[in-house]
Amino acid sequence: MAITPATLTDVPELVVLINSAYRGESSKKGWTTEASLIGGQRIDNEGLTEQMSDPDAVILKHINDDGLITGCVYLQKRGEKLYLGMLTVSPTLQANGLGRRLLEAAEDYARNIHYHTITMTVITTRTELLDWYERRGYAKTGEVIPLNITERNGILNQPVEMFKLEKTI
Repeated sequence: MAITPATLTDVPELVVLINSAYRGESSKKGWTTEASLIGGQRIDNEGLTEQMSDPDAVILKHINDDGLITGCVYLQKRGEKLYLGMLTVSPTLQANGLGRRLLEAAEDYARNIHYHTITMTVITTRTELLDWYERRGYAKTGEVIPLNITERNGILNQPVEMFKLEKTI
């Protein structure tokens, strides 16, 4: 049950996991689904490979006792702040503390590379998710950003806005 950096060989398994948690019918088993707001896939092999090839980015993955990836989180250095995105837990394993463990691992990673602020964006209508992050010390900055994505990363069913959140660690 280790959390370690993902490698490019993990891309196919990560793509399946991320899409299952955010989009489509399988995502509705968990509480992090975006399926009612955004259709299509969340990520593809090429897009995830691009993200992981960025020298300023890393994906931390959680592996279960059977060697399967059951969670991940994307981290990217952006100036003096670390951006956190794509916090993913398999829909059938959500609400069991794995998301919290991944978030703590992300914060430990930030400390280890001497970053003191983590930033993220969360869809404004996802109140339960916003509440979850706020309970863990993340606060809205007051900035609201429209979500602009290409069809490669989904199709908006309606206009979507995101709150920017930050935490000093």
